[in-house]
Amino acid sequence: MDILFHVATEAGAQVLLPLALACRRGGHAFGAFFTHEGARGLLDAGLQAALRDSRAARVVVCEESWHRFCGDAACPVELGSQTTNSALMGEAKKVVSL
Repeated sequence: MDILFHVATEAGAQVLLPLALACRRGGHAFGAFFTHEGARGLLDAGLQAALRDSRAARVVVCEESWHRFCGDAACPVELGSQTTNSALMGEAKKVVSL
């Protein structure tokens, strides 16, 4: 994976949308890990669509953060842990923190 976007804030999730679209246009494989309040960004239908239709290698949200910030809403991506986060960081050529 070329880039891992590490999304820890709700504002960071908003920034991810144009970056995901740019990665798709440029043919760059990327992944995203959402944690803390960044999990709320996954409630945005536009971001969900961009991640689904892009070259996202893997999109994961911290399960604890999802339940804390999004309650019982259906999760649109893979639920994971901080161990998953560590593994994704190890696979990525670059990490961008949002």
